Formats: sequence, C-alpha cells, structure tokens
Amino acid sequence: MNIKKHIPNLITLLNLFCGCIALVFAAELNFEMAFYFVCLGIFLDFFDGFFARLFKVSSPLGLQLDSLADMVTSGVVPGYVMFCLLEKCQDTVSPIVILPYLGFIITLGSCYRLANFNIDTRQTDSFIGLPTPANALFILSLPLVLKYSDSLFVFEILTNHWVLLAITLFSAYILNVEIPLFSLKIKDFSFKKNALQIIFLTVSVLLLAFFQFLGIPLVIIAYVLLSVINNKFLKKQVVINEEK
Repeated sequence: MNIKKHIPNLITLLNLFCGCIALVFAAELNFEMAFYFVCLGIFLDFFDGFFARLFKVSSPLGLQLDSLADMVTSGVVPGYVMFCLLEKCQDTVSPIVILPYLGFIITLGSCYRLANFNIDTRQTDSFIGLPTPANALFILSLPLVLKYSDSLFVFEILTNHWVLLAITLFSAYILNVEIPLFSLKIKDFSFKKNALQIIFLTVSVLLLAFFQFLGIPLVIIAYVLLSVINNKFLKKQVVINEEK
C-alpha cells in the first residue's frame, strides 16, 4: 500500500475539517476563531498541492476533493459570516426577511468559480478572477475590523446593509470576472522577474503591520489593483513590440 498517495488527500480533508469547525464558531458568533480556522484551512489547502507535486501523486480525485473542501472553507463559511453581518443590520433598519440570506450570494459565486476552475486550463500559473481563499479572508476580516476598530466611520460603513450588500455582490463578481491576477509563486531569486510579487509582499507586510485586521481587506484590494495595473502595462508592452 502506497501511503504517500493518500497524504495530499488527507491534508485536503483536514482543510475541510477546519472549514467545518470555522462554521461552528461562526454560528456561535465567535468570528475571530472562525477566521483563524479558515486561515489554517487555507494553509493546508496550499500544502495538499505541494505534497501532491512532491510525491507525484496528483489525481482527478484529489482535484475534486480540493474543490469540495474549498467550497466549505472558502465558500460556505464566508457566505454565513456575511449572513450574520446582514442579520445584525436588522437592529438598525426595518426588518427585511430576505436581507441576511443574500449573504449566501458569496457562497453561490464561490461554487461557480470552483467548478469553473476545475475545467479552465488557463489557470495553471496565474488566476483569472479572485481565488476563493483570498475572498474568504476578505469577508472574514470584516467582523474583526468592526470589533477592533475605534473608527466611527468604519463602524458606520460595516453596519450599513447597503454597503454589505454591495460588498456581497462585488465579491461574487470579482470571483468570476475575466481579469487575470498575477501568481504569487516566486520561481527563482531574480528581482527583475519577481519584482511585482516582491513589491506586493512588501506592501502587504506594511499594511498588516500598520492596520492589523483592517490590513487584510486592504491587501486583497491592493492585489487586485496591482494586477489590473500590471495587465495594462503588459498590453502596452505588446502594442509597442508589435509597432516595432
């Protein structure tokens, strides 16, 4: 019996287990522990692919397991957290029965992205649309920003049901939009070839150091913006080369 071939799938199942635990904590309104277990799940999600490549045991089963695990950790959990945030808004606005359930639009968008990712051969070295783990971190950071921020402006923004609905819809959109996002993989130690990744990682560290939990959504936004700028730069370079 080849034990090595089961290790990546076991790690994937541990990712799913972390997602289940995070969901329980979210149901108890313990968003901080939910956030940490989602982080652990995302960490495991990275290493299942790493060990699959290391042991050369990649399989169609592993691919499907990975997406199913991510569906819980990075799909159901952020959708439920947004449900909770929208439900809290019922204290400040007239009760709208359907309002909290609209948070699960994030789950629907995540499901569509994960299914599409499995059949999209273009996303091997980079991404098209925001990856579900990054989106999950963005959503799960919101209640923590709300909890630890002393800013009245931040409180008013993150307790406004229209703002939360806008974030929900944008979340589902950015998961599936046809925008190439650069890969964070550093394949060699050349600064020229990895300048974008190094700049992004440096900016991320500074944002997290200065803004703590608020830095997390800022990092995700910076990732998308840098990708858009990079795409325009690459297109410009292509035009220049064609003119030559």
